[in-house]
Amino acid sequence: MKSFFIALQFLSRIHVVTQTVWTEADFGRSVIFFPLVGTVIGAVLCLAYAGISLWFSQPYTAVLLVLCWLFVTGGLHADGLMDTADGLFSGRSRERMLEILKDSCVGSNGVVAFVSCMALKVCFLANLPQQSVCAALLAVPTAARFGVLIGIFQFPYARQQGLGQAFVQYAPRRALVKAFLCALLPLAVAGWGYFLLLGAAMLISLGLNTYIARRLGGVTGDTYGAVIELSEMLLLGLAFLASGAVQTACIWI
Repeated sequence: MKSFFIALQFLSRIHVVTQTVWTEADFGRSVIFFPLVGTVIGAVLCLAYAGISLWFSQPYTAVLLVLCWLFVTGGLHADGLMDTADGLFSGRSRERMLEILKDSCVGSNGVVAFVSCMALKVCFLANLPQQSVCAALLAVPTAARFGVLIGIFQFPYARQQGLGQAFVQYAPRRALVKAFLCALLPLAVAGWGYFLLLGAAMLISLGLNTYIARRLGGVTGDTYGAVIELSEMLLLGLAFLASGAVQTACIWI
C-alpha cells in the first residue's frame, strides 16, 4: 500500500497517509496505482457534484466542478500543460524548448492552452446528461491516468535524469497489466462503453506522446501532466458526443 499512497500524494492533494520517507524504487512502483488514483479523484468529484448540483444549475455546476478538479490535483497537470505549450510552441531549438519546460514562468502559449482546456472541460460537463455526469467523472480521470502509462513505458525520457527514469527503471514486472486491472473499477458505474473510453485514452496518449517526442526527442514529467490534462478534456468530449448519439438513437427508436 505504500506505493499507492505515494502515487496518491504525488498526483493529488489527498494525503490519507503522508509519505515522507521513500526511495526511487518506491516511486517507480507507484505507477501501477495511477489509474486507481484517478478513480479516487473521480469519487471525490462525484461527491462534490452531488452537493453542488443541489444548489446550482448545470452550467454553474460545471464551472465549480472544474475548479474542484484543479484543487484536488493541486494544479500539477495544468502546470505541466502550460509548460509544455510554452516549450513546444516557442519556435526554438530542441535544447531551448527543454529549458523553457523547466522555467517556472508562464508564457502566452501556456495561458492560452490552459484557458482553452478548462473552458472545453466546462462546456462538455455542462452539456452532459445529468445521469451521465458521475459515470464520466469516475471514468475520465481513471482512463487518462492509465493512458499516460503509454508515454512512460513506450517513449524515451528527454533528459538524463528525472521522474520518468525512476518510473521506467523501478516499475514492477507487468506494470501495465496490473495498472489495467486497477483501471477497471469504473466499469461498474460506466458500463461496457468504458472499454471504448480506455481504448481512446491509449490512442490519445500515443498520438500526443508521438508528437511531443518528435519535437523534444523524448518525454518529460511536464509532458506527462500535459497528456493527462488533454486526455481528460478529449475524453469528456467523447463522453459528450457518445451521450448525444445515445439520445438521438432513443428518439428514433
